[in-house]
Amino acid sequence: MLVKTKAIVLSSLKYQEKSLIVKCFTLSDGLKSYFVASAYSGKKSSQKIAYFQPLTILEIEANHKNKGTLEHFKDIKLATAFQTINTDVIKSTIVIFLSEMLHHSIQEEEKNEDLFTFLETALTWLDTHEETSNFHLILLLEITKFLGFYPDTSDLDAKFFSMDEGGFTIFQGINCLSEHETSLLKKLVSLKFESNQKIFNGIERQILLNILLNYYSIHLDGFKKPKSLEVLKEVFA
Repeated sequence: MLVKTKAIVLSSLKYQEKSLIVKCFTLSDGLKSYFVASAYSGKKSSQKIAYFQPLTILEIEANHKNKGTLEHFKDIKLATAFQTINTDVIKSTIVIFLSEMLHHSIQEEEKNEDLFTFLETALTWLDTHEETSNFHLILLLEITKFLGFYPDTSDLDAKFFSMDEGGFTIFQGINCLSEHETSLLKKLVSLKFESNQKIFNGIERQILLNILLNYYSIHLDGFKKPKSLEVLKEVFA
């Protein structure tokens, strides 16, 4: 079936000497993997590879056979040409980290238009704003809404947060956050992308990042922490 759709690049893996296997989150069909022959050869090879940088938003035309095998692109162009993400060290580090997170987190091979629209809007916001220190934290928390384990905020006045139950509680059980950690999470819950970026210091961001990574690992089977995590920590140290 010939499909025209937007697609967000989650990962690209070099195959043999000249080819790529590209995993995308598409608007039309959710997760799809594509085989790109001769990505590293020919006059336009650098242009081809540029399409498959982490979280690039593409407009694609592709043959979807839907047989569980690799699909093939018929035509590719940029849907959104980022102005700062690829040149700003902090933003590009955030994007590499988030692409790994999404690669390990989006597991359902079916379309999710709401998640796609959210990611597209969020990436456009990142590209067009300078103060982005909390972007990755807010995004990771917001994505749990689409993955099915967003924190239950009905008891937001309670002092502790249960990582297993995903809700706030008056009792500090075995797998609960401390009172200080819980207060940081409450602040994060209330944040939007345009909120004051200086609400957390560097140490608090590290604490929140570790909380979110642990929360993902509890609620997603087979979740792996990104290899780029240490680079991200260095950037925000």
